[in-house]
Amino acid sequence: MTGSTTRRDFVALCTAAFAMPGRQAYAASPAGKVEETTGECTAARATAPSRSLTPSAEVFVGDVITTQVKSTLGLLLGAATRVRLGPETQFRIDRFIVNAGGVLVLDRGALLYDHDPKDGATAVTVRSPFGLMAVRGTRFFAGPTKGEFSVFVERGEVMVTGVNTFVTLTGGQGTGIATAGAEPSPAVNWGKPRIAEAMARVGLP
Repeated sequence: MTGSTTRRDFVALCTAAFAMPGRQAYAASPAGKVEETTGECTAARATAPSRSLTPSAEVFVGDVITTQVKSTLGLLLGAATRVRLGPETQFRIDRFIVNAGGVLVLDRGALLYDHDPKDGATAVTVRSPFGLMAVRGTRFFAGPTKGEFSVFVERGEVMVTGVNTFVTLTGGQGTGIATAGAEPSPAVNWGKPRIAEAMARVGLP
């Protein structure tokens, strides 16, 4: 374990995020907008039919956002949080209060999350089938690299927890989770080739 975050901090952050009003109460609440797209990207939620996403389109709490093959999507959530999705990704805005934070879900695929702490603190939890990520103002990647689910922090701090253990990542560090239900590996500094693979997963050079 590295960094300054403790398990107590992690539990408190997750408790705050999950204590927010549920998805039903915020089903039609705007969460942000689309900044850029390539290929075919859609959003759907229980109370509305699927719709195509194009630049400037709004996205809402409760949306399930999907990108197809060779498609990418850039989102602005609130005023200062950017999320970039790679091809064949499914991402849910589960609970979100603009400029305060919430719960985001990466069901499959890859994302790049970017929130500058200078724009104010937010309490964000990112869930995936492989683990839970407690986020502090940061830029980080989550998705497959080297045949496993990976998390890499470029700036800031992310706590990644599996079933029984957790690891705290700071700038330049990454971890891997071999399969759903496995534990995260110890934090290590990533080299340029693996970082490049991660960025390619979200359509960046």
